[in-house]
Amino acid sequence: MDRVIGDATGLSIPAHPDALMRAGPEWLSKAFRAFGTIAPDNAVTGMSAAPCPGGSTGRKLFLTLDYARPEPGLDRVLFAKFSRDFDDERRDWQRTEMAGEAKFMPLSRESGFPIRVPRGYFADYHAESGTGLLITQCIAYGAKNQWGIIEPHRRKCLDWQTMDQPLPYYQALVTALARLAAAHKSGRLAPDIAQRFPWDPATGSADSILYSNAELTAEFENVRAFARDCPRLLPATLREPGFLDQIERDSRLIRENEPAIRACLASNPAMIALNHWNAHVDNCWFWREDDVLQCGLIDWGRVGQITLGAALWGALSAAHHDIWDHHLDHLLTHFAAEYHAGGGPLISAAELKQHLTLHMAVMGVARVLAFPEIIRFRLPHCTEATSPRDPMFHPVSADPARNCLSVYTVLLKHWHREDFGAVVRRVVG
Repeated sequence: MDRVIGDATGLSIPAHPDALMRAGPEWLSKAFRAFGTIAPDNAVTGMSAAPCPGGSTGRKLFLTLDYARPEPGLDRVLFAKFSRDFDDERRDWQRTEMAGEAKFMPLSRESGFPIRVPRGYFADYHAESGTGLLITQCIAYGAKNQWGIIEPHRRKCLDWQTMDQPLPYYQALVTALARLAAAHKSGRLAPDIAQRFPWDPATGSADSILYSNAELTAEFENVRAFARDCPRLLPATLREPGFLDQIERDSRLIRENEPAIRACLASNPAMIALNHWNAHVDNCWFWREDDVLQCGLIDWGRVGQITLGAALWGALSAAHHDIWDHHLDHLLTHFAAEYHAGGGPLISAAELKQHLTLHMAVMGVARVLAFPEIIRFRLPHCTEATSPRDPMFHPVSADPARNCLSVYTVLLKHWHREDFGAVVRRVVG
């Protein structure tokens, strides 16, 4: 497949990098004019491309363009993302993540949009085949642009290595999420958000728990084996037999009461808003204005109406452990205040914490309990590690193992502090 007809623009859209390069400057000129990116009398006159590695979905390129004439705010270096990767079935399977992102880009270009996102140059998507193309401004990490000096890009779950003080970064991130949610709830984004991004309980909250009883029992064995075989990778409190037994009891309780927990998560409209579902630090960029740290967000795949618990877990699950150990209540209070100040409903930090904890309970059983098995598969010699900061976890090839270990530890520490079983029993009766 080389091309599809876009649902929004009606243009014939290149489906992969080679098709885009063959389409050339003439197609880009037509696409940018249709999207309102360049004036009708302007044109793209030259283009070159370099592959952009990484990511979990379709193919990506860095584009360098020439224009017939300059226009204010027009960038030469752009980022192109395809929903498809025809050479990798696993990545191609996630092609539907672009559906919401293609709708989000025109919204983000409107005047008064409340947070920074890369300027959109073109977006369209063919829903029937899951084929789409996005072209945006390329964030110049480590360079100066119209926002100021952009700090270097940060890899996920290495905050301890790249941040002397993590709190300002996560306060800036939480501020951005709260302001977007508030703009939606106050009606300042657009009058038809519900039509553009309909609320879907199946995709707007935690993943579904698909384990059978037998499969859950097998996962608990992996949890116990990891605590036994990798004692230097987890705090002592998370390896205690009594806590491991509690995890098993609580997990079965969560699985049995999943419908009631989901109903609770979706019961309060104040806890549902348009938001970013994966705002980890590697999907952020940071700069300072008047010495105050600011945060912009990239990679809006799967954007839509989601629960606030999903948004906060998506942003904080890979955060520096100091955030969870010492600053979580502060950040939740800050989110609630920013949300209300921006025109969103009044919610308390306590309500928000319970909502986040319930989301983590379901998400933990649905997905994170499998992480010990993933860690050992991705990094078999992790049993020899001296700590979670052992150099074996630093290479890019170890990213999946390091990320899973960090998120798994965050989950278990919060489980230990908040007693997931008690929270569930309190909510479902």
